[in-house]
Amino acid sequence: QSLDYDVCDNTLFQDEQRKRLRDRFSLRTNVIRWIIFILIGIITALIACTINIIIEELSEIKYKFLKSSVDNNVPMTDREGGDLALPFLWWILLSIIPVAIGASMVTFIEPITAGSGIPQVKSYLNGVKVPRIVRVKTLAVKAIGVITSVVGGLAGGKEGPMIHAGAVVAAGISQGKSTTFVKDFRIFKAFRDDHEKRDFVLGGAAAGVSAAFGAPIGGMLFSLEEAASFWNQNLIWRTLIASIISSFTLNIVLSAYHGLKDFTFTGLFNLGKFDQPLSFEYFELPIFMLFGVAGGLLGAAWNSLNMRINQFRKRFVPWKVGKVCEAILVAILGVTMACTMIYFINDCRPLGNDPTIHPVQLFCEDNEYNAVAALWFQTPEATVRALFHDPPGSHKILTLTMFTLVYYILSCATFGLNVSLGVFIPTALVGAAWGRLIAMLLFYLFPETQFLHPGKYALIGAAANLGGVLRMTISLSVILMETTGIETSFFFPLIIALISAKWVGDYFNEGIYDTVIEVNNVPMLPWEPLPQYKGLTANEIMSKPVICIKRVDKAHYIYEVLRKCEHNGFPVVDNVEGVSTITAYKPERNFNSYTALQDRRSEGRVCGIILRSQLIVVLLKSLYVENKQFWLPETTIQTFRDVYPRYPSIKSVRPLDRKIHYTVDLSLFMNPSPIRVNAHDCVPKIFNIFRALGLRHMLVINNENRIAGIITRRDFIYK
Repeated sequence: QSLDYDVCDNTLFQDEQRKRLRDRFSLRTNVIRWIIFILIGIITALIACTINIIIEELSEIKYKFLKSSVDNNVPMTDREGGDLALPFLWWILLSIIPVAIGASMVTFIEPITAGSGIPQVKSYLNGVKVPRIVRVKTLAVKAIGVITSVVGGLAGGKEGPMIHAGAVVAAGISQGKSTTFVKDFRIFKAFRDDHEKRDFVLGGAAAGVSAAFGAPIGGMLFSLEEAASFWNQNLIWRTLIASIISSFTLNIVLSAYHGLKDFTFTGLFNLGKFDQPLSFEYFELPIFMLFGVAGGLLGAAWNSLNMRINQFRKRFVPWKVGKVCEAILVAILGVTMACTMIYFINDCRPLGNDPTIHPVQLFCEDNEYNAVAALWFQTPEATVRALFHDPPGSHKILTLTMFTLVYYILSCATFGLNVSLGVFIPTALVGAAWGRLIAMLLFYLFPETQFLHPGKYALIGAAANLGGVLRMTISLSVILMETTGIETSFFFPLIIALISAKWVGDYFNEGIYDTVIEVNNVPMLPWEPLPQYKGLTANEIMSKPVICIKRVDKAHYIYEVLRKCEHNGFPVVDNVEGVSTITAYKPERNFNSYTALQDRRSEGRVCGIILRSQLIVVLLKSLYVENKQFWLPETTIQTFRDVYPRYPSIKSVRPLDRKIHYTVDLSLFMNPSPIRVNAHDCVPKIFNIFRALGLRHMLVINNENRIAGIITRRDFIYK
């Protein structure tokens, strides 16, 4: 199903607009709209702070315990005991318990929370009705799921799910009620429709990005580049304000929590500031471009492999218990590969050079630590930060080579599990690892060079890998600049790497979010019509025959239409020859017996369109012509908004046994100005109209204004 982004400009709505002009309501509504965007930023940031603090505390306990277990069980020649199998088993146990909890909650309570949530939010903003995407239960499961997944050590991050969390917060606050808790606060009633809700959800997504990365401008640009399908100038300002408020609130709370007095803790994905300004030589630009090419190739391969893995999961792991077991199996695989690297690779470094949080000595000498364990005994965000800022010589070439290969495979196997995790952090981590690795190899080949700063190349590698997987350019470069605090002069190398990665990756496949949407068969409208639709006309793609309803029609006929078909929009016709209101339907006939009468209805002249949800409300509230004097004075557009967004189904309407001959006049409720196109109009033209206006239904008429067919978003994709 689609969302109704086109405003229903019926008589009730027009009456409300005229009343607002008299009451100066528009000014008050605009002020309230700004207040809602500010609240979205504050609450999204507080949720992000809560998630971050819990993850930090639990991860600290976990890795401190594992370090102690390793130190106490290292086999020593001068004493008995010591079995490294014990910390290995503890690590597996401390990984599978939280992963099992998170995967079970996602699988059995709210499956929509699986993954980062960005593809779902993107589909919602495109106009696709994604069930249960912005509910309170979804937010709760998402928050707990991302905490358990990150603490469990899966190859993912908490940044992506924050965008989904911000969208849920925005959808909840803007409606002034909770359908989950059946509580109506009787505020913000003017915003209870899909069109208004869409704008708030976009602001929530931007606030989520801002909280995740401490990048308010990057959050606004992310919403514009990656999430939004509809945009306007006023929305830019409101989205930016929500992003700024979110970043500022998170900065204050986390800075206070960490004891910082200068409010410098920016974002959950805090990569730290470089000690010295990053500079580059112009002869390095081809190297950065080659980094982008490598990132595009690796990203395209990652997307293709991940898509095949997810298709395999969809086909061979359909059971819920199997999905939970799969997540546990991947967690065990990750721990096993990490322990294998730590045990067999001898990479000892002196203490003091690398600011490792939990240095593990293992088989190293005194005052040394195991550099391989340092990569694994912390959260993925901390590992990215270490690869950016560790001094030269902190790792062996073999260490980073194996770490890159292992994490590349792990991240590919993890994204698509039934857990709440984002893809941003593992992608950045893999890119930072191979970027730093290439810098080390170049320095090994050319030891006299002065420009090979390993942190600089780790940043370029992370950007290239992110560009190859996500296919973002402008917003991603701004996010990385705001997150690391690098100078604007370094924007040029970043954008070169990102654009090169995007161009190379686009040659092979689409970005990971679009790939997920495609695998799930979501009817997402692209920016331009598909090539096979060019040269076609509306007559070749429209759906027909169309079920029509007369402007004044029998209530029982409307009831039977709603009961027998699942359509969500019906053209309203008038001037139907040979079908009167009185003889249009006889109750002793079954629904199929008046197909001929329905065909005659389709010969009427189009005078509007009515939605299924509106017809059900009309029947539920008995808004009939025969008792018009009782309901007309009290019926407003708010009558329909009060049941939004969970409109009742036709099953909630009692059979109209005593109201067989009652009639319904749709003049008050229908949209009298639906978008109509001629049957001979070209598809690219009508596609642009359909997408630009965010339509759900488009009527196709002939030269006499009689219905010829109807077009929905599926007609632009599956025909």
